[in-house]
Amino acid sequence: MISIPQRIAEELKVRLPQVEAAVGLLDDKATVPFIARYRKEATGGLDDTQLRALEERLTYLRALEDRRAAIVKSIEEQGKLTPELAASIGQADTKARLEDLYLPFKQKRRTQAQIAREAGLEPLATRLLQNPTLVPEPEAAGFVDTEKGIADTSAALEGARWILMESFAEDAELVGGLRQLLWERGEWKSTVVSGKEEEGAKFSDYFSASELVRNVPSHRTLALLRGRNEGFLRLVVVLPDEVDVVGLTLPERRIAARAGIENRGRPADPWLAETVRWTWKVKLLGSLEVDVEGRLREQAEAEAIRVFGRNLQDLLLAAPAGQRVTMGLDPGIRTGVKVAVVDGTGKLLDATAVYPHEPRKDWDGSLKVLGQLCARHGVQLISIGNGTASRETDKLAGDLIARHPDLRLTKVVVSEAGASVYSASELAAQEFPNLDVSRRGAVSIARRLQDPLAELVRIEPKAIGVGQYQHDVNQVQLSKKLEAVVEDCVNAVGADVNTASAPLLARISGLSPTTAKNIVSFRDANGPFRNRRRILDVPRLGERTFQQAAGFLRISDGDNPLDASSVHPESYPVVERIVARTGVPVPKLIGNAAVLRTLTPESLSDGQFGVPTVKDILVELEKPGRDPRPEFKTAAFKDGVNEMSDLQPGMLLEGVVTNVANFGAFVDIGVTRMASSTCRNWRTVSSRIRARWSRQATSSRSELSKWIPSAAASR
Repeated sequence: MISIPQRIAEELKVRLPQVEAAVGLLDDKATVPFIARYRKEATGGLDDTQLRALEERLTYLRALEDRRAAIVKSIEEQGKLTPELAASIGQADTKARLEDLYLPFKQKRRTQAQIAREAGLEPLATRLLQNPTLVPEPEAAGFVDTEKGIADTSAALEGARWILMESFAEDAELVGGLRQLLWERGEWKSTVVSGKEEEGAKFSDYFSASELVRNVPSHRTLALLRGRNEGFLRLVVVLPDEVDVVGLTLPERRIAARAGIENRGRPADPWLAETVRWTWKVKLLGSLEVDVEGRLREQAEAEAIRVFGRNLQDLLLAAPAGQRVTMGLDPGIRTGVKVAVVDGTGKLLDATAVYPHEPRKDWDGSLKVLGQLCARHGVQLISIGNGTASRETDKLAGDLIARHPDLRLTKVVVSEAGASVYSASELAAQEFPNLDVSRRGAVSIARRLQDPLAELVRIEPKAIGVGQYQHDVNQVQLSKKLEAVVEDCVNAVGADVNTASAPLLARISGLSPTTAKNIVSFRDANGPFRNRRRILDVPRLGERTFQQAAGFLRISDGDNPLDASSVHPESYPVVERIVARTGVPVPKLIGNAAVLRTLTPESLSDGQFGVPTVKDILVELEKPGRDPRPEFKTAAFKDGVNEMSDLQPGMLLEGVVTNVANFGAFVDIGVTRMASSTCRNWRTVSSRIRARWSRQATSSRSELSKWIPSAAASR
């Protein structure tokens, strides 16, 4: 049996020493961002994607080994572990295979087969299986015993049948083969629950549908399962009806072949054939159907979680507008448009509400209030949530810009997903204890335009809503994936230790929520950090934590210019070596491409700092503090296109990609939701949009961002 590192190395197609080094670092509590960025020599340059995959497989395989050990121990204690069985258990490469092998030895509630064995019917079952020339009824007569509950020959034969059925159903090789047969050749059929046609109309595509199990895409799997969970659909896995001359189906023939049962006209052959049918229909089909659905669900959930993670990454790494005074507008109709103005650092300056829409329709009054706020605080950007009344509020902002051209305002519609969750959170209550809950969302909408990453880390990732069927998937796995995505994004950008919020700092490599709060408290009490070493004075922050976090924490205008870069303090000696060689001091060396490009990493590396580290240092010195996020752009909705009825075939519209799923992309083009009267026209328009999409879009998400610029998310 190969080791876990060997297996991972083969799966990831990397060298064994790379995996062993990464496993050692992970076991030593190093984070993936830290390993990917600052331990390239050890891992041979494994990137964060490879390390995340390695970490996931390591967790699975270790859990598999723990289960393997528990199974071996259990069978040993029963005195039933043979060398052959031990070898099979040792070679099992999935949890399903392990459980198949363990099934005959697993303690279970009293079964019909156990009752029959206790009644002494096992010899009858064995005789009929081994010698089909025996006549079942006369043979069973000798086992009738009313004291043991065997009233007649029929009861004796039924008990013998249960014994054989359980024996067949616990054959690991047979069960594994039938499970694979069901996966490869089975069809997943769905039908509507009688009387639920109208109520479950949204699942009408699945009222009478079937598809090969192995071909069902992830989003359709989750849709079908949701339809069943909500009581509208019935689902069943079936195999093609292929029966032989005695009426045995393909899986039944496999059971018969495995048990050595043949139809040769002998007295016991019909009884044995019926036993095979019962084994498939009663003992195996139901459990294997559950297994197949479980595999479908597992694959679908994994894909849905991957899509969610990818979309969340795109949203978190969306282009920031930067430190500009911003007005956030949280649209509403009856409750009004909530307004918040924040300064360049996201600090709240002012908050109110205006009522330009129904029922008050105070359009001019709203423009007056907004104009005064913009002039008073020097507003540069207007961030508009994309919820109810968004387009009407966007028009309000447009009128405001037209009325006050001197203010040089720019308006942008952003996703407001999760803003209401943040508004009602304990974090928001602590930050704005005296601000009405309804107006906290406007603050979030303003700040997420300035810096999406810094603002969205305040919200539980699942509440951001940029996936498919996120409420239907394994919530533990989803949370784990999203936490990893947030961690990778935050550390890819880094954080200014003197301005970052506690929620943002808590995502930095090595820092916990408690440590992050301690940093903020220390900063508030003692003033800005002047250098990275000063961070070590924060309570409960030791050298180990500092090592993990320091490279991702920035200090602008501090004592050491390197503290504003991603060069890790442990690597400062390399920079000192560069200074000694070039004669150029650090302040003049930073950004000096002419000097830096004369150096070779090989000439500066040594036993402690290898070529990969030196390469990273030279790149960082040339462009210090570079932000991996794209340049900020705004998407402009087309004037005159406000309703679905305004859409016409052939239109090319600019919009904001708000979500990407396996079945398509959701693009906000600034129109209100479709009314039933426009559905027919929309089908025509959407077909043209899909045609144009297929011609212009590619599978590359970076290409998608070029085709449809997005202020809220770059995809």
